[in-house]
Amino acid sequence: MLEIVPFVLGPVATNVYLIADAELKEAAVIDPGWDGRIILAEAQRRGWRIGQFWYTHAHFDHLGGAAELAAALEQPPAVALHPADRDLWESGGGGVLFGFPIDPGPQPSLDLAVVRSLRLGVWSFEVRPAPGHTPGSVIYSCAEAGLLFSGDLIFRGSVGRTDLLGGDPAALLASIRDQVLSLPDATRILPGHGPETTVGEEKRSNPFLAEF
Repeated sequence: MLEIVPFVLGPVATNVYLIADAELKEAAVIDPGWDGRIILAEAQRRGWRIGQFWYTHAHFDHLGGAAELAAALEQPPAVALHPADRDLWESGGGGVLFGFPIDPGPQPSLDLAVVRSLRLGVWSFEVRPAPGHTPGSVIYSCAEAGLLFSGDLIFRGSVGRTDLLGGDPAALLASIRDQVLSLPDATRILPGHGPETTVGEEKRSNPFLAEF
């Protein structure tokens, strides 16, 4: 069974997802945004082994807990990041500009310009490139489970901001059209901030997508 434990952590209420193949007890963290000790404590409570960090993008609020979490693990995690966000990652996700100088944690080891799918136990996740919020933004789709982890690409009734360095409004809307709206309407969208939604709901009611 694929299990998901969501957290809302950090100074801008970032959604962090601890996910696991519960039978095999293999776990990954999607966007370890803050308070690594909280994430680890929950994994330990469930007997899960965290072996991977998957980043949707490299803003500070999506990686601010990585160093603390990785330091507490028995083995270094595999770290998935698109190389177009490597410079942003190396700068600590731009956190210093907002008063949050952070250690970005362990070096990325899975190049998401090359790696197109990630495995967690028996579950397979498609890596979908989704630039616009940042140049290296990606989203993670598990078709078998009907899930999409969308990072800061799309939210319930809204879309990701594009006014930060590297943002591109046209690219963001194209990513939503091609990588999100092409999925089945029943697909659950678990975003980087705010409540979850579905592809169908955003097609019907998201005012930023009226042109589609």
